[in-house]
Amino acid sequence: MDNAFILIVDDDTALLQALPQALYLRLPGVKVDTCDSALDAVKRLRENDYDAIVSDIKMPGMDGLALLSKIQELRPDTPTLLITGHGDHNLAIQALRGGAYDFIQKPIERDYFVAALSRAIQTRQLRRRVMEQQRALELHARSLELTVQERTRELVAANEAKDEFLSMASHELKTPLSCLKGMTQLLHRRLERSGSPEVTNLASMENSIRRMEVLVNDLLSISFIETGMLTLHRQVTNMPELCRRLIDEYLAGTNPPPVVKLEVPAEPLEMDVDVERMGQVIINLLSNARKYSPANAPIYLSLKCEKQECVIAVRDTGVGIPAEVIPHIFERFYRVPSIEVQTGSSIGLGLGLYISQQIIERHGGYIEVVSAPGQGSTFSVRLPLNVGSVKDAVKLAPSSRTC
Repeated sequence: MDNAFILIVDDDTALLQALPQALYLRLPGVKVDTCDSALDAVKRLRENDYDAIVSDIKMPGMDGLALLSKIQELRPDTPTLLITGHGDHNLAIQALRGGAYDFIQKPIERDYFVAALSRAIQTRQLRRRVMEQQRALELHARSLELTVQERTRELVAANEAKDEFLSMASHELKTPLSCLKGMTQLLHRRLERSGSPEVTNLASMENSIRRMEVLVNDLLSISFIETGMLTLHRQVTNMPELCRRLIDEYLAGTNPPPVVKLEVPAEPLEMDVDVERMGQVIINLLSNARKYSPANAPIYLSLKCEKQECVIAVRDTGVGIPAEVIPHIFERFYRVPSIEVQTGSSIGLGLGLYISQQIIERHGGYIEVVSAPGQGSTFSVRLPLNVGSVKDAVKLAPSSRTC
């Protein structure tokens, strides 16, 4: 209430003297400005910002209602109290409808007048604080927005630099890795022909090279996916035969080889797929199944037609995946910590499932997961059947093969 600035407008000289005195006595620190006409008040309004205005309604020339309209135009947030004569209810209603904060009837009761004016001043000062806080919040929000935009640009630049580095590093690693792999294979054949016992020690090196090759290929695949350069080279493929060949390749590249049980249709099932990329997906699912399964536990690979879809399923009897993390397993670089603690396995970058999902989606399909802790996992690749892709689909019968 301190330093409140009030304007009182009335053509009654006695009131112009009495009302300020009442305010000085009851509101210490208040400052009062007076004028005897509405026209003079309009001039004052242009020059000063008042905390409240008190005006008589009935004045010569411009009356209080006309002044109220001008106040609403010039200072719409300044509360205005209008003084009415006894019984002027219609004028009081007009004043309130015109935007007056309150009205005071003559004869003026001093305490009521001061209380009403105090409420008006408090309202104005509260509005002012709210507006100041709102402006401060808007400035702060704008500052935060600029900061977020700047940080976003930095993150985008950092992410692009990271992707560029991964792409460059994976390409640079692939060439020497291929040379190392070729030399190791050559050394393996020579030691095998000579009957050297060192062949056993060399197997550990070959396994390490294969793991490194998987990591480098994952990085290359990520690079192709993120830059939009992952293209499919489709060809009509006998899917049962592809599954058999992939199992043979997978078993030849693992030491010791796991038990993989294959179930495929008896009749040919042909699909228009990218053989290399589809093989990458199936090998990845087999590797995951082995990684998170007990030693010597079988892995099941099945191929079937179901509801106009070709379904390739890889099932294991391993530790399973908690329900709360299943939505995250297809995210880049995601690995399930609890599973790694249980199995002791932390090989990989957490890219395999993400890459597999991207490849299958580009084939027009999707991957679904059924899993529970302690009950193993089943990853099912579902691809839309091509027109004429199944020969005598009604006669399809499963055949089993244990590898």
